Amino acid sequence: MDFKNKTYFITGASRGIGLAIGKKLASVGANIVIAAKTVEAHPQLEGTIFTAAEEIKKAGGQALALQLDVRDENAIQLAIEKANHHFGGIDGVILNASAIFLTSTEKTEMKRFDLMHSVIVRGHFVTVQQALPFLRKSSQPAILALCPPLSTLHEKWLAPYLAYSVMKYSLSMMVKGWAEEFKKERIQVNGLWPKSLVATAAVKNLLGGPEAIKRSRKPEIVSDAAFEILRNRELNSQIFFDEDIILQVGKDLQSYAIDPTQKLIPDIYID
Repeated sequence: MDFKNKTYFITGASRGIGLAIGKKLASVGANIVIAAKTVEAHPQLEGTIFTAAEEIKKAGGQALALQLDVRDENAIQLAIEKANHHFGGIDGVILNASAIFLTSTEKTEMKRFDLMHSVIVRGHFVTVQQALPFLRKSSQPAILALCPPLSTLHEKWLAPYLAYSVMKYSLSMMVKGWAEEFKKERIQVNGLWPKSLVATAAVKNLLGGPEAIKRSRKPEIVSDAAFEILRNRELNSQIFFDEDIILQVGKDLQSYAIDPTQKLIPDIYID
């Protein structure tokens, strides 16, 4: 696998896991398209598409910052075309953008339901749809989604926050469907999910705050796992846990802990 001058379109790449994956791929010479909403600094959300672009360049790759709301299919089409024009192709799509509201059926406002569906399901379906003509021209086309393994699908996970779970497992099903649909075209399609909480804005602002951050891992555990998946062209139609990939390549899990003295908090859908 040669990542030099290959182009990866990453949704939600202005911070967190998306940015970490972008920096990892940039470190081996890849071009990164930062397709995300944030163009101005926000008190609770670190980073913008422009600060992310600077980090990508420092990591060793080329960057294209594109403001994108993945709820807008016309904007997705335009962003994909801009990325192709700028870098001369698209080799991979990383489906990372998300929206999260962990609410019961009774307490889930329909505008929140529609937002999660528009970002996680519809937005990523359109992204893959629009990227397909360019992926087909690549020598190593790939789609990687941040979604839980279907083996974790269980009533106890569905019941507490059904709406969010419906969206994330829908993305998991799309991974399986795309892998079979595009198999003859050699488009590699896989998924990836963290076994523990990862220190992101979502954890800081919605899932426990500073105390939860202490018991989380760095985003680099996901980006390193993503890199290992993308570099192995034999992998297809699988949804992996980040920890399992890291252990397989012999890396030390402790190095990813925010605070190695703290007990990790399992991610959603993990027993």
